[in-house]
This record gives sequence, C-alpha cells and structure tokens, in this order.
Amino acid sequence: MMPKARTVALVAGAALLARRALARRVRVSPLWPLPALDPPLSGRPRSRALRLLLTAHETIAEGVVRLRLEGDDLPRWAPGAHLDLVLPSGLVRQYSLCGDPGDTSSYTLAARLVEDGRGGSREVHEQLAEGMELEVRGPRNRFPLAEAESYVFVAGGIGITPVLPMLRALPEHAEWRLLYCGRSRASMPFLAELGELAGDRLTVVAEDEEGRPDLDALFTDVTAGTAVYCCGPEGLMDAVAERVPEGAALHLERFAPGAPADGDAAFEVELRRTGRTVAVPAGTSVLDAVRRELPGLAYSCEQGFCGTCQQRVLEGAVEHRDELLTDAERADSMLICVSRARGGRLVLDL
Repeated sequence: MMPKARTVALVAGAALLARRALARRVRVSPLWPLPALDPPLSGRPRSRALRLLLTAHETIAEGVVRLRLEGDDLPRWAPGAHLDLVLPSGLVRQYSLCGDPGDTSSYTLAARLVEDGRGGSREVHEQLAEGMELEVRGPRNRFPLAEAESYVFVAGGIGITPVLPMLRALPEHAEWRLLYCGRSRASMPFLAELGELAGDRLTVVAEDEEGRPDLDALFTDVTAGTAVYCCGPEGLMDAVAERVPEGAALHLERFAPGAPADGDAAFEVELRRTGRTVAVPAGTSVLDAVRRELPGLAYSCEQGFCGTCQQRVLEGAVEHRDELLTDAERADSMLICVSRARGGRLVLDL
C-alpha cells in the first residue's frame, strides 16, 4: 500500500497540474479566480467535494430559506457562481452563492420551495437543520460578471440570488439599474438590502400589486455596450431576450435546461473502451441508453446542472443543452443526461 503522506502529495500535485492545464485552456477574466479542482477523473477536471457545517437555516421570505455553511479556508468564488449541494437523500441541487465572495469561512445560499418540484427543495426546507454536516461541490461559474460600459439586471423571484453579489461587486462609477419582480413583495428575498444598495436604481414590481413588468419601457434607452443580466423563470428570460437591442450583450442564468435546438432525433453512441454501440431513441437520453450497458455509471440531477455524468467525447458533434460546462469543456466533453448528438453518431470514452 502506498504511504499516506505520499498519496496526499501525489493528489495535491495532480490537482496543481489540473489547475495549470485548465488555466492554459480557458480564457478567464483577471477579475475572477479559477474554481477549486480535484485531480482529473477520466481526463476531466472536477470540482472538489467539501464537508461543511450548516450553522444557519432561516426563513427570509415566503417560501425562501437562507443557508449558511461554514468551513475553513474555503475556495474563493466570484459573483454568479453556484454550488452543488448534496442532500442527505443523495439528491444533488444547484444554488447560487449570494454571500460575500471574500469570506473564506462560509458560503451563503438561498432556496425557494418548489411545490411541484422533484423533492430537492422540499428536503432543503423541511429536512435540513442547523448542526448538520453537508457535502458541497464547487464553486463553479457559468454566469460571470463581465466588464461593460453599463448594466441592466433583471431578476425574477429567487433569480435575485446570483445578481445580489454582482451588484455589491460593481465599481462605484458603474452605471446600472435593476428590475426585480415577483409574485408578491412578501415572497421576494433581500428587498431591504437591495433598497439600501441600489436606491433609485431599483425598480420593484410585485405581480399582485402591479401586474407584470413593462419590459419595453426598461429597454427603450439601452444602448450598445450594455451588459444585460437576467435570471428567473423561462417566460421572463424569453421576454427579456426578445427585447435586448442590437449591440447589447445578454447573459442568462436558467433554472432548467434550455429548449432543444434540433429536436430529439435517434442516433447511435459507440462506447470506445467497451467496444459496444448503443442506440439512443428519440425521447431517450444518452444517460438512460448507456446505463442499460453500464448500469453503474454515475449520475445525479439529470437536468444538466451538476456535472456528475460528464463524459469525454472522442468523435461526433454535440448539441449541448446543459447550463454548466464552459466553452472549453464543451469542445471535447458533454453531459449525457441532457445533451445529444448533432448528427447520427457519437463516440464516448466509456
């Protein structure tokens, strides 16, 4: 058996190599640090798992709880980043970080109860309690804050969570405004803090008081060079996307996988290591088809958010439907729970 000290040293060395390799492959804004990585599995860098203590579990709005998870020397993160939260049941759910990026002793998350969801948010609300030790993975960031001449932020309900740290991070001279909408003021978290932070740059629209927001008015004077950030329900993001003027940059953070671009045509997947080829019928995920041959294959969220099912692609074009992988990662890998072939065949390193 390899001595423990040597094993730790080798793991640390592998992690360092992974970070250096990622830094060479990914163009990263100097404003934001790289995520913490574990040694590569099957050639892919993965966010490392951490065990953190849940020290606060409090209701901050109707149907919304805030979690504080504490640890030592935690990986730094940048506005827009999220964590994978591994629940006691084994479910994995993704939540945006909404605390202070400079705090390396704790992470803060906020979660809305989804009444007709798949059970993850209900477990967060009803089963988690202060004093529990929970596993998290990350942070990862597919929604980074870019430098721009000016900003427009649109948040719907719990979609305020990734936006809040962005507002705190903006330079004092930055031009920006925020439209924050929700079902009711009682259901909208962080209203008081936003009022102090934004002042007259904040517009709050509660549907039970004023109906839906006037997005046409919001974008009447938006000019080229403006960065538009939107997080919220699909209908809100679609409406914002329709109104963003030419020359403005649109950034979206989705709660669910994007709509298919090319339908759900059938195709084949070759598993190069095993020498098998599996058929993927229309309406069936690559994950489901492959697990019939490899039942022990790891997966979790089945929605393209957690990254557990990420696999290396050796041949073939991919229609990416996830909300997690960077452009560099998409060049040679895919999340097989949601993404599909853009053509008749893929070859995976399985």
